[in-house]
Amino acid sequence: MYSFEELALQFKEKFEVPHFPAHPASLYEPNNYFLTLGGKRIRPVLCLMGNELFEEINPDAFHVAAAIELFHNFTLIHDDIMDKAPLRRGMQTVHEKYGSSTALLAGDVMLVAAYDYLNKINNSYSRKIIHHFNKTAREVCEGQQLDMDFEKKDNVHLDEYLKMIELKTSVLLASSLKMGAILGGAGLGNQQLIYEFGKNLGIAFQVQDDYLDAFGDPEKFGKQKGGDIIANKKTFLLIHALEAGNSTQQSHLKELLNSNNPDKVEKVVRLFQETAVDKWAVDLKEKYMASAMQNLEDIAVISSRKQPLSTLANYLMTRAH
Repeated sequence: MYSFEELALQFKEKFEVPHFPAHPASLYEPNNYFLTLGGKRIRPVLCLMGNELFEEINPDAFHVAAAIELFHNFTLIHDDIMDKAPLRRGMQTVHEKYGSSTALLAGDVMLVAAYDYLNKINNSYSRKIIHHFNKTAREVCEGQQLDMDFEKKDNVHLDEYLKMIELKTSVLLASSLKMGAILGGAGLGNQQLIYEFGKNLGIAFQVQDDYLDAFGDPEKFGKQKGGDIIANKKTFLLIHALEAGNSTQQSHLKELLNSNNPDKVEKVVRLFQETAVDKWAVDLKEKYMASAMQNLEDIAVISSRKQPLSTLANYLMTRAH
């Protein structure tokens, strides 16, 4: 069994090849630039891990993993346009560097390249993989639209936010594992369990991400403290604070959200603490993490094969407090 780090190196070696033709350079250079920005490549490696949980790695798993990584990068290029984000991984976003029109086309052709990789896999399971890939792609788009819709809504309920996170973030993690499991010959029950493992892990990860924005050490976390608060983003913390706070706290929170108060982050974090959002978020993360680990436990393979996924899950949940 390989560790996440070992599989990440194997994927890197196979993935760092030309994915696009040379001409027209004005279209393909932006994608080559974006792919050099790297990233953790968690999703494609999860596909390999999902395969190896059940059987030795199928060579087609690297094709599916490449398709997943290209699809993920397609979503990031388009998300950055929608968010008007100037930076991605500390570097200029594609639309900032090359213009929005070119970025749209570059994202589109990144998606086409993903399907080229899916076309390389064995016909015996290609239909099932492509069906699941398409279902996931549609759900990710639905999640992004809900996220944009929420920006215009005054009140977002927790169950609505959970559904959005599930679609925008969790299903791609879950599907990466499931597609790997399909390639590894897993039965339907085990396929569903590994999908649920990924989905619950994804939600736990997002709860932690929201929590660290307000309560984490920015030097360890690698992000500006209170970035979500400054941007008035609806997060697990904000939604729960507005639901759990008394009328005075709710009013104060809404005033701060609509202000340019220089102490906005500090004051909102204090309100989060007064409404016990910090403890609630930790409990919620642990609830989803426990569900994920139970899903993993229930998969019908010997425990030693589950160790790399268990180690990765625990690493993701203990990073940079």
